[in-house]
Amino acid sequence: MVRKYGIELDELKHPLMVEEESYTYNNCRLSSPEKITEMLNQCFHLGRKSEEYVYMLALDSKCNLLGAFEVAHGTISKCLLSGREIYQRALLCGAVNIILAHNHPSKCTSPSKDDFMTAEKIKKAGKLIGINMVDFIIIGGNNFLSFGDEKLL
Repeated sequence: MVRKYGIELDELKHPLMVEEESYTYNNCRLSSPEKITEMLNQCFHLGRKSEEYVYMLALDSKCNLLGAFEVAHGTISKCLLSGREIYQRALLCGAVNIILAHNHPSKCTSPSKDDFMTAEKIKKAGKLIGINMVDFIIIGGNNFLSFGDEKLL
């Protein structure tokens, strides 16, 4: 089961995780970029989106999925990300590791300069608080590019 969460504020303005949707997916041990891409395309249709979407997958120490979060939705060619919002969600669900994945509506999985800068910035922020970003994946249709596999992180 894959659970997608959002963040809402309680009456004291404290952030709370709220389950938005759940999806039937049998293998929640996401141990490879192929499995991650398959899950994101099956559950969220990420490879078919017409604008850029960014998902953060929160994982325990054995790569079991704790939750999925849509952390940004942008235009056809750009999406703004905030380390604060990403790591707030990771901390709320007790993540040890995270994976960021986003789509390129063009279906081209070549990383942009912004992709490189964003991956570096988010990874450095995680190191400060003890949460490891294990991969940064670009999805174009059924194809993908994994920064982890390509040694770009």
